[in-house]
Amino acid sequence: MKKYIRPALVLTLGMAAIVGVYTLFVFGIAKITPEKGLGEQITVKGKKQYANIGQQFTLPQYFHGRPSAVDYNAAGSGGSNKGPNNREYLADVQKRIDTLLIQNPTMTEVKIPVDLITASGSGLDPNISVQAAEFQIDRVAKARNISPEKVKELIAQNASDENIVFFAPQKVNVLKLNAALENLK
Repeated sequence: MKKYIRPALVLTLGMAAIVGVYTLFVFGIAKITPEKGLGEQITVKGKKQYANIGQQFTLPQYFHGRPSAVDYNAAGSGGSNKGPNNREYLADVQKRIDTLLIQNPTMTEVKIPVDLITASGSGLDPNISVQAAEFQIDRVAKARNISPEKVKELIAQNASDENIVFFAPQKVNVLKLNAALENLK
């Protein structure tokens, strides 16, 4: 029995040291980032909000983000784990398509970007593609009584190329875009 205890203790202490060093390494890296490991916060109407966590917007005067499989609950991220042939999943996607077409009557089903009808792997993606934002221009412009050109210009100003993958499409942070809409005079 003694021959098993010593290796088990050595392995336990070794793994604790490795995990401890890794944790301190990640913590140290986080502390040298611009946000000091706290996530990107912006102030909207005097309230601090995290721009790196997807949030739900349902009013017509705001851009809507990606659907969430976890109801935008940042305490537990995750996907739906339903395959592309799952009837329940296909019904959810069809319901999202129908809702989008009702909310955006000037658009057609053919023009719906996939990120407006499918949730991300985490269910908390704060970004949408530029095409997904442009899909919503007419609705937002009409609800805010501003020109579609002005809304398109705002999308272009908030589009970002900050992707890890080269040649990835531009993206737009939905919270930042909606905050920019609020700041329009």
